Amino acid sequence: MITVRDLRVELGGRVVLDGLDIDLPDDGVVAVMGPNGSGKTTLGRVLLGLVPPTSGVVDGRPARCSAVFQEDRLCEHLDAVANVRLVLPRDVSSTSVVTALRDLGLPADALRRPVRALSGGQRRRVVIARALLPAADLVFLDEPLTGIDADGREAVLAWIAEACRGRAVLLVTHDRADAERLHGDVVELAPHHDRRALDGVTDARL
Repeated sequence: MITVRDLRVELGGRVVLDGLDIDLPDDGVVAVMGPNGSGKTTLGRVLLGLVPPTSGVVDGRPARCSAVFQEDRLCEHLDAVANVRLVLPRDVSSTSVVTALRDLGLPADALRRPVRALSGGQRRRVVIARALLPAADLVFLDEPLTGIDADGREAVLAWIAEACRGRAVLLVTHDRADAERLHGDVVELAPHHDRRALDGVTDARL
């Protein structure tokens, strides 16, 4: 169990999170929802160890973590399979990577093209495979389905649900249906009550 108690985070002099308590089970999805600027992404970055809390306690954070960020963060000159293999042990076969990408809906002719030549939805499938194939105990999914068309959404959600079994998952989403499809417990975040502290902050990456 990952426990967060009385979490406060200030970024650039702005209060993004204040007095937050939240629990993440070792096996289950917690879906965080709320408007831009409410601290959803910041919470995930704290759990990953990328942003230090200003105050408060985070207990039980595992050493093995992975993430789907809002930005794809792919190696543009590498193909889809190579991008995923970068984060996997050498003994993991390319065949298993290809199988995962195909199950996620990536066309066969897209597997060996540089990812810079892929569509937004195809790139997102590569990002999802890269985050969920490694043996991570905590997975942070920040709007993972961005760019994925409605026809492919259900298959991708089903693959994510299966890949997340046995892990702690923090999902950031604006779509309650996605949270329900992943059987997530929904936590609603509101912007910090001190509006002066968030004046002008509309960046979804908070």
